[in-house]
Amino acid sequence: MRKCLYVDWYHDKARAILERPETAAWIDRVDQYALGDVDLASYAALLVSTQLDQRHFASLAPRLTAFLGAGGTIVFNGHLAYPFLPELETFRPLSRKNVEALTVRRVRSQPVFEGVDMRDLTFRRGVAGFYGRGCNPPPPGAEVLNVLGPEACPVDWLWHRPGGGRIFMHAGNDVWMDFAGETSAARVAPQLVRWAAGAEVAP
Repeated sequence: MRKCLYVDWYHDKARAILERPETAAWIDRVDQYALGDVDLASYAALLVSTQLDQRHFASLAPRLTAFLGAGGTIVFNGHLAYPFLPELETFRPLSRKNVEALTVRRVRSQPVFEGVDMRDLTFRRGVAGFYGRGCNPPPPGAEVLNVLGPEACPVDWLWHRPGGGRIFMHAGNDVWMDFAGETSAARVAPQLVRWAAGAEVAP
């Protein structure tokens, strides 16, 4: 089994996705500044947090392109400021940020979000907006998964890149942030890790 590689930004900060048994067995981690020294061919996917040094990550574009070309998956979280592929665009915020505009709506089924109530993504502790406040515009041919509000802003999308590989894009706080919670949003992390690693996602 090839694992996912978590591109770590702060080794001393505990994160549930790295420690809970549902996901820990599927993940190795590497300091973000050591990523250039890793044999990426050993991994099925890269898991990228919102706290990433995007400028450094983008400097590794040739290696990332080769990783994708060999069939790898990149799971990217956050507001894209330094695109690491020429087809990607920088973050675009919503024009409005009221509750209606921040409401998450599913437009396409995907194993990562199986069994997840969109209300549990929209609201965290009763507050809307943690999940996303805009989009990293999808390239042509990408599959939009979840959108925000009446603008149908594509907060989550999946792109099977013509040159090979997949990019799962989430334009907000880490999509696995509610793993330790008690709502259906806790399903996202284990389902994402299994999907990214190429394993079957249990119903």
